[in-house]
Amino acid sequence: MTKPTHFSRLESMYAAAPVNKIYEPVMEVSEGEAVIEIELSEKYHHSAGGVHGSVYFKMLDDAAFFAANSLEEEFFVLTTSFTTYITRPVASGKMKAIGKVVNKNNSQFIAEAVVYDAKDREIGRGNGIFVRGKLPLVDAAGYV
Repeated sequence: MTKPTHFSRLESMYAAAPVNKIYEPVMEVSEGEAVIEIELSEKYHHSAGGVHGSVYFKMLDDAAFFAANSLEEEFFVLTTSFTTYITRPVASGKMKAIGKVVNKNNSQFIAEAVVYDAKDREIGRGNGIFVRGKLPLVDAAGYV
Protein backbone atom coordinates (compact mmCIF):
# COMPACT_ATOMS: atom_id res chain seq x y z
CA MET A 1 0.00 0.00 0.00
CA THR A 2 1.23 3.50 -0.75
CA LYS A 3 1.67 6.06 2.01
CA PRO A 4 -1.00 8.40 0.55
CA THR A 5 -3.46 5.47 0.57
CA HIS A 6 -2.62 4.72 4.22
CA PHE A 7 -3.08 8.41 5.14
CA SER A 8 -6.41 8.57 3.32
CA ARG A 9 -7.61 5.41 5.09
CA LEU A 10 -6.64 6.86 8.47
CA GLU A 11 -8.67 9.97 7.62
CA SER A 12 -11.66 7.76 6.71
CA MET A 13 -11.25 5.76 9.92
CA TYR A 14 -11.26 8.98 11.95
CA ALA A 15 -14.39 10.25 10.21
CA ALA A 16 -16.13 6.90 10.88
CA ALA A 17 -15.56 7.02 14.66
CA PRO A 18 -18.94 7.47 16.38
CA VAL A 19 -17.54 10.09 18.81
CA ASN A 20 -16.71 12.35 15.88
CA LYS A 21 -20.40 12.78 15.06
CA ILE A 22 -20.38 15.11 18.09
CA TYR A 23 -17.35 17.20 17.08
CA GLU A 24 -17.48 16.97 13.27
CA PRO A 25 -13.71 17.38 12.89
CA VAL A 26 -11.76 17.62 9.67
CA MET A 27 -8.36 15.89 9.61
CA GLU A 28 -5.44 15.70 7.22
CA VAL A 29 -2.68 13.12 7.74
CA SER A 30 0.84 13.17 6.33
CA GLU A 31 4.01 11.33 7.29
CA GLY A 32 4.54 11.73 11.03
CA GLU A 33 1.97 14.54 11.25
CA ALA A 34 -1.77 15.13 11.58
CA VAL A 35 -3.78 18.36 11.49
CA ILE A 36 -7.30 18.48 12.93
CA GLU A 37 -9.82 21.34 12.95
CA ILE A 38 -13.21 21.77 14.59
CA GLU A 39 -15.66 24.65 14.61
CA LEU A 40 -16.55 25.54 18.18
CA SER A 41 -20.06 25.98 19.52
CA GLU A 42 -21.69 26.40 22.92
CA LYS A 43 -22.28 22.65 23.16
CA TYR A 44 -18.56 22.34 24.03
CA HIS A 45 -18.72 24.91 26.87
CA HIS A 46 -18.44 24.41 30.60
CA SER A 47 -20.77 26.45 32.83
CA ALA A 48 -18.45 29.50 32.82
CA GLY A 49 -18.80 29.86 29.04
CA GLY A 50 -15.43 28.55 27.82
CA VAL A 51 -14.53 25.38 25.96
CA HIS A 52 -14.28 22.41 28.33
CA GLY A 53 -10.83 20.87 28.85
CA SER A 54 -12.03 17.56 27.41
CA VAL A 55 -12.19 19.22 23.98
CA TYR A 56 -8.59 20.38 24.30
CA PHE A 57 -7.56 16.86 25.31
CA LYS A 58 -9.45 15.26 22.41
CA MET A 59 -7.92 17.59 19.84
CA LEU A 60 -4.39 17.14 21.18
CA ASP A 61 -4.58 13.37 21.70
CA ASP A 62 -6.19 12.77 18.30
CA ALA A 63 -3.59 14.86 16.45
CA ALA A 64 -0.69 13.13 18.21
CA PHE A 65 -2.33 9.70 17.85
CA PHE A 66 -2.82 9.99 14.09
CA ALA A 67 0.66 11.42 13.63
CA ALA A 68 1.92 8.21 15.28
CA ASN A 69 -0.42 5.92 13.34
CA SER A 70 0.74 7.52 10.09
CA LEU A 71 4.06 5.73 10.69
CA GLU A 72 2.41 2.38 11.58
CA GLU A 73 0.72 0.79 8.57
CA GLU A 74 -0.35 -2.55 10.02
CA PHE A 75 -1.82 -2.02 13.50
CA PHE A 76 -4.04 0.47 15.32
CA VAL A 77 -1.86 2.34 17.84
CA LEU A 78 -2.90 2.93 21.45
CA THR A 79 -2.36 5.92 23.71
CA THR A 80 -0.54 4.71 26.83
CA SER A 81 -0.07 8.13 28.41
CA PHE A 82 -0.87 11.70 27.48
CA THR A 83 -0.17 14.98 29.27
CA THR A 84 -2.24 18.05 28.46
CA TYR A 85 -1.47 21.70 29.18
CA ILE A 86 -4.22 24.27 28.67
CA THR A 87 -2.51 27.62 28.20
CA ARG A 88 -5.33 29.94 27.07
CA PRO A 89 -9.12 29.83 27.25
CA VAL A 90 -11.24 29.89 24.11
CA ALA A 91 -14.99 30.06 23.57
CA SER A 92 -15.66 30.48 19.85
CA GLY A 93 -14.13 30.18 16.40
CA LYS A 94 -12.04 27.23 15.32
CA MET A 95 -9.59 25.02 17.13
CA LYS A 96 -6.72 23.61 15.09
CA ALA A 97 -4.41 20.93 16.49
CA ILE A 98 -1.14 19.90 14.86
CA GLY A 99 0.43 16.66 16.01
CA LYS A 100 3.97 15.50 15.18
CA VAL A 101 5.99 12.41 16.00
CA VAL A 102 9.19 13.46 17.76
CA ASN A 103 10.65 10.02 18.51
CA LYS A 104 10.07 6.48 17.29
CA ASN A 105 11.66 3.20 18.27
CA ASN A 106 10.76 -0.50 18.03
CA SER A 107 8.21 -0.38 20.83
CA GLN A 108 6.74 3.11 20.98
CA PHE A 109 6.10 6.47 19.38
CA ILE A 110 6.41 9.78 21.22
CA ALA A 111 4.30 12.53 19.72
CA GLU A 112 3.58 16.14 20.60
CA ALA A 113 0.65 18.33 19.64
CA VAL A 114 -0.19 22.02 19.85
CA VAL A 115 -3.70 23.45 19.54
CA TYR A 116 -4.39 26.96 18.24
CA ASP A 117 -7.39 29.29 18.23
CA ALA A 118 -8.81 31.06 15.18
CA LYS A 119 -6.16 33.79 15.54
CA ASP A 120 -3.34 31.20 15.47
CA ARG A 121 -2.56 31.75 19.15
CA GLU A 122 -1.43 28.69 21.07
CA ILE A 123 -4.16 27.66 23.51
CA GLY A 124 -2.84 24.27 24.59
CA ARG A 125 -0.22 21.61 24.10
CA GLY A 126 0.39 18.02 24.99
CA ASN A 127 2.58 15.01 24.49
CA GLY A 128 2.02 11.32 24.66
CA ILE A 129 3.38 7.83 24.27
CA PHE A 130 1.74 5.49 21.77
CA VAL A 131 2.30 1.77 21.18
CA ARG A 132 1.25 -0.69 18.52
CA GLY A 133 -1.96 -2.45 19.50
CA LYS A 134 -3.13 -5.89 18.42
CA LEU A 135 -6.02 -4.75 16.19
CA PRO A 136 -5.04 -4.81 12.52
CA LEU A 137 -5.95 -1.52 10.88
CA VAL A 138 -7.90 -3.42 8.21
CA ASP A 139 -10.28 -4.50 11.01
CA ALA A 140 -10.86 -0.95 12.27
CA ALA A 141 -14.16 0.70 11.25
CA GLY A 142 -13.69 3.05 8.31
CA TYR A 143 -10.14 2.01 7.38
CA VAL A 144 -11.06 1.40 3.74
